[in-house]
Amino acid sequence: MLLNIEIEMKKPFYQLEQSRDVIRHFTPNWFTATMGTGVVAMILAQLPFASALLFKLATQLWQLNILLFISFSVLYMSRWILFPTEAKQIFSHPNMSLFLGAIPMGLATIINGFLSFGTHLYGDIAVQIAEYLWYFDVFLAVVIAWIVPFCMFSCQDHLLQRMTAVWLLPIVACEVAASSAGVLLQHLTADQHAFNILVTGYVLWGISVLPAFAILTILMLRLALHQLPEKEVAISSWLCLGPIGTGALALLLLGEQAPRIMQAMGFEGLVTLLPALGIVASLVLLGFGLWWFGIAILTTLRHIRTGIPFNLGWWGLTFPFGVFILAIFNLAHQLQVAFLQSIAVVLSLLLIGLWALVMKKTVAGAYSGQLFFSPCLAALQQKMR
Repeated sequence: MLLNIEIEMKKPFYQLEQSRDVIRHFTPNWFTATMGTGVVAMILAQLPFASALLFKLATQLWQLNILLFISFSVLYMSRWILFPTEAKQIFSHPNMSLFLGAIPMGLATIINGFLSFGTHLYGDIAVQIAEYLWYFDVFLAVVIAWIVPFCMFSCQDHLLQRMTAVWLLPIVACEVAASSAGVLLQHLTADQHAFNILVTGYVLWGISVLPAFAILTILMLRLALHQLPEKEVAISSWLCLGPIGTGALALLLLGEQAPRIMQAMGFEGLVTLLPALGIVASLVLLGFGLWWFGIAILTTLRHIRTGIPFNLGWWGLTFPFGVFILAIFNLAHQLQVAFLQSIAVVLSLLLIGLWALVMKKTVAGAYSGQLFFSPCLAALQQKMR
């Protein structure tokens, strides 16, 4: 009898009332796992040692990330098909709606993988796939950057003391698409088409970075007036590295491709200006990011003594930190500064350890069903009582 109980408890989703609750409670914050996994794959390919082995491992991790993204997309679309009334509650929920930004950012890591790994596996067709996906990613990022803040302004309840860095998520997706534009341009001929993508990349950067800095300013006020966030959302402090690291990375990648494109289009005055601007601006941004990095570490250490309960928000440890590291790698490459690369390698090893920890806890939580919980559905059920 005891053996039967133990076997029963080990069945998948045993903490859910029924297995279809996986769909009913599926929320877009699951896509943060694809963001974190994708950025770790990109970082593995940057490490200067055991390059052949790590490149193969990075390729496999990218392929796993594709499976994760497809699975999550099917689950989330199924929720909209099977439970449309419940699914649309996300637009009125002050927290869960913000995670819609994770969808285009997760897709961007797959696009970058097609350009970094797919070209070795599939040839030029990988570039075409990446380009088409990039157009779709830009569309998603821009729409979410408009719709989610508008919902915040029009139909959601927010208080300053409840604010966290999660506010950044719907905004940052555009600059992630901008950095993907820089990667895509490495594989395109310098012509009018490439020029259009380059210009779009800079516009996407502006759509994202400037509002993100406004949010960071408000967040600093919130921290000063209401102190640190509660331990359940303490990991959100790491999200501040996202717009800073991605902003620096996008400027470096776009600036690196700008000279040949501007030369071909006859804009001689911008040939040296844009790459120089990218390097200088990225140095300033990384300095700002270093300050937030320290705040994030101190916030985590402050709460870790009493225990930080695991939730999907822990994926905030991975992607923002990862793009910050990628920016350092790219800056080290462009400036040919060895110590910057050494710093990036050390931080990369730390990130890989954090990713492994979060992935292990996520797999365990997904297997038990504990992580399948929709706050917007819970709010709707409470309202209907």
